[in-house]
Order: sequence, then C-alpha cells, then structure tokens
Amino acid sequence: MNLPIFSRQQTKETSWYQKGDKIIPATMGLVPSDLTSLGQRNSGFYEHRRSSVVLNLPGLEVFPGDLLVSDGAADYLCHPLLLLNSESKKPRWPFSKRGLQSKDKNKHISDLENCLSSVTITDFRGYEFFSYKDKTWNEVMETHQNLPNDQLDPRKQQEAVWELFTSECTYFLDHLLVLKMIFMNTLKYLQIHEYLLDVNLWRLFANLEELTQTSLGFVNGLFGVMKDYLDAAETSPSVDFISVLTKYFRGSLCQSHQTYCLNYSAAIFYLESLRQRDDFGIYLKWCEQNEQCRRLHLPELLVAPLHRLTRYPLLLKNIWKRSTDPTEKIMIYSIKEKVEKSIRDLEGKVKWLDNYQKFRQLQEIIVWPPLWDRDKRFFIPECLKHIFKEHMAENILSPTNRHLIYEGKLTLAESTRLLDVYLFLFDDFLLVTKTKRNKKKLGGLDTGLMCPSLTPELQTVIKEGGSCTVLDQPIPLDRLVVKSIDPLHMSVFGLRNAFLIQHENRYRQCIAAFLLQAQTENIKKTWMAQITAAISSFTKSQETKKISPYTLPSESSEI
Repeated sequence: MNLPIFSRQQTKETSWYQKGDKIIPATMGLVPSDLTSLGQRNSGFYEHRRSSVVLNLPGLEVFPGDLLVSDGAADYLCHPLLLLNSESKKPRWPFSKRGLQSKDKNKHISDLENCLSSVTITDFRGYEFFSYKDKTWNEVMETHQNLPNDQLDPRKQQEAVWELFTSECTYFLDHLLVLKMIFMNTLKYLQIHEYLLDVNLWRLFANLEELTQTSLGFVNGLFGVMKDYLDAAETSPSVDFISVLTKYFRGSLCQSHQTYCLNYSAAIFYLESLRQRDDFGIYLKWCEQNEQCRRLHLPELLVAPLHRLTRYPLLLKNIWKRSTDPTEKIMIYSIKEKVEKSIRDLEGKVKWLDNYQKFRQLQEIIVWPPLWDRDKRFFIPECLKHIFKEHMAENILSPTNRHLIYEGKLTLAESTRLLDVYLFLFDDFLLVTKTKRNKKKLGGLDTGLMCPSLTPELQTVIKEGGSCTVLDQPIPLDRLVVKSIDPLHMSVFGLRNAFLIQHENRYRQCIAAFLLQAQTENIKKTWMAQITAAISSFTKSQETKKISPYTLPSESSEI
C-alpha cells in the first residue's frame, strides 16, 4: 500500500515521511508536513521545493537540503522547531556557531574601511575670496596704490568691515565647509552604500546645509562691496556695506544660527552615544585625519556656529565705533541690537527646550506606585482598583506648571537598613524616590535623545533601563519642615551629616518623616539651604497671590 506524499508513519523512536518513492526519517523532530502546516498557519511563506524543507528568510530563501545559508541566517537556525530536541541548547548545524557573528562583524568593518577608501573629498578652496582670508586691510591697500590713504576715519571703518569679512571667510571655509564636505557628505556617501544607516543626519548636523548657504551668501555680499570699492579707485569714497548687513542680519543669518544652536546640545550628546560604536568610530577617525580639518575634532567644529553667533555683536560694535556718519551709526547700532536680541531669545529658547526635554524624561523614569503599593494598610479589592486610577500622576511633572530647583542622591535611614534615594526639589513640592537599576537594558530610553542636563546619576539609571519609584506622596513646600540633626545624637547609629525632613498636614500634625544622610557636611548644608530658600520663595509667592487674586500671571520671558 502506497503512502500518500508527506504523510507521517509513527514508530516508537523515529518519525518517517515519504518523498517520491523513498521513505526518509524525519531527523529534525518535525516532518515537512508539520513545517508546512505551521508555515501556513503563521506566515504562509513555506513552500515545497526540491529539498525537503523550504524556509523563507528576509532577503533570501534558504533550502536546508542544499545547505544554503545567508549571513544573518544563524539567528533563525537556532529556533526550537529546527532542533533535534527542543530542550537541546546546542544547534546541530555547524554553520550556526557564535564565531560567525564575530566574523561577520570583522567583515563589516573591513567593508566599511574599503568603502571609506573610495571616498573622494573635492577641493573646496577654489572660491575667489579664499586668497584674501588671511590678509589684512593694509596688505590689500598696498596692492592698490591709487586709493587715497590720507583719510584716517574711513580707513578705520574699512578695517573693521574687513575684519568682519575675513572672520566670516575663516568661519565658512575652515568650519562650515569642513563639516559639510568632509563629515556630512562622507556620512551620506556611506549611507548610500548601506553603512551607518541608523545614524540620523539631522540629529547630528541639524540645518548645516542652510547655515552654509547663508554664510556663503554673506561672504559673497561683503566681498562684492569690498571688491567694488577697490576696483572703483578714486571714484568710490566709501564702502557701501550697510545694505549687506541689513539684508543678512535682519534676514536669515540669525534665524538659521538659532535653529542650529537649539539642536546643538542634543547633537553633542548624540555624538557621545555614537562614539561607543566601532563602525562610527572608524568613520569619525577617517574624517578627522583629513588635512583640511586642521587637527580639529568633530565636537570643536560643531560648536563653531555658537561661537560665531556670539561674536557678531562684537564685530558690529567695532564697526559702529569707527563710523563717523550719524546715519550709518544709527543703522549699525540698530542691527547690533537686533543680533543681541536674537541671542537673548535663543538663550531663553534653549533654557525652555532643555527644561522641557528634562521634564519629559523625568516623566518616563519616575514611577508613581498606586495607593495599595505605597502603604500596605490600605486594602483595595481588584474590582475597585479602577476607581483609584491616578490620572494626575501622569501630568504632575509638567514644565509649564513647575520648575526643578535642585536634585541629588542621598541616603535614607530606615529601621533595619540604609536605602539609596534620589530627591527632586521643585518650586512647589519635594519628591523622595528610590532608584531601581536593571542589569539588562529593558526598554531604556534612547540615549541619543537623552537630555544633556540630566545628572550623571540619572543618566546611568536611564542607560540601565532603571527607574525612580516614589516612596511617598509629594511634600508641599508649605507643609515641609527641615531640621538639622546634632552629630552626637546620630553617632550611636553610625549616621553622619544627617538631617530630618518632616511632612505636616494642614493641622500641623507630622504624617511622615525622612531621616536623610548626605555624603559630606557641605552637601548636607547645601541641601538644607536649597530647601529653606525654596520654602521661603514659595511662601512669598503664595502671599502675593492672596493679595492680588485677580492679577493675571505675566508671560515668561524665557519663551
């Protein structure tokens, strides 16, 4: 009696299936009919081909009967369905060994280095103004003997304008173009060839393209008016630079720098997280070894736009001081004020953005346990726990409602042990939490998005996928009492630099107390001073609100 194709014959030790005219033992624990039905149930990708089993892997169809394996197939081959025994920990197939991963890694690094060797950096020093960037105004004037040299006041103003021009040339050629042509374009080239695909160009370079184009236009504009003055000889009494300053400083120059500077802190932190990768380190080393970098590293180049923006008012002030025409002086001064206002706005925006990012991450890592977990005295049946859902706990840490004044790590003395705690002092309450670390990163935040102003302690907690669990309810500052503890009283318990925090209710009854220990006496004094100042400030603000209840709050100058 002929068996149907791919049917199973059960024996005590071995499963069999028929393929064509042959009966073959199912040595992999499951016969093809099992794998086929499994594939039909799950993905529908398994098909019958000339080998007994067909596995569709991403980017490649693998036929185990033909021993065809892709580079990434080793991870799939360890699946329990493909093992002789589901309890066996060692794969039967020799090409799925762990050594394959290190070989793949070395091959990837080698391929990356070969790809970098094919990158060509075009010479970007062919601009007409390149030969002028290292010359002084006196050297330029000596090459034009027909220009009047006896007018001292215009000469001083021209020197100031020339200083603005040459410094902008250096900024454009030695910083912006190096960033764009060597670092950014090389990274784009690698990504085209499928390397470093997960590196985000915007997070690293922001609007560098826009910044480069704007600076180039500003350099060309200044160079044009200076060149016109030199070419016009005696017919041109002065340099007409006001129109160029007005066009760019009241246009896109300050705005493009603001956009870049707002991303700078995140870019530097993102760069630090990328440095830990071998492939990115090879790319970074290759770029920084280029002679046009002038031994500057990527962080030194990325900070250049910030330094340039803060230097603009000084250069404009120098031109203003050396100008004699009253109308020109008024216009130059107004442009300088415009740039200084842009810098002040940027400082407010950076501060607000950093505060917003910090609070957003605090919301991620601070865990608010429910009532029955905070205090075991409260028994809540499962059927009633939905009533106690604390909606406010999700939004209590909002940057629009409060500010973080001080934070840090302390030690909490409990009855039988010392507990590491982390305190957050806000402008209206104090929060006591205990840090919980995970040895493995289980859902930790992307370190590339981590706020740079977070303390090293919190950064470590985030990287390890940990959290800060609230020990008790927030302590309002008008219900908080802080007291220093005499060392003599604590010497018996082995505590040093201790102070006490009491939480009182509206009837001035103490409902909670925390005996805290600082690492040093100075840290203890700092904590007590910060808490006392916060309590005083909060009390004054509350009294002011009571006096003028109908007064609308003024808008923050930081936004």
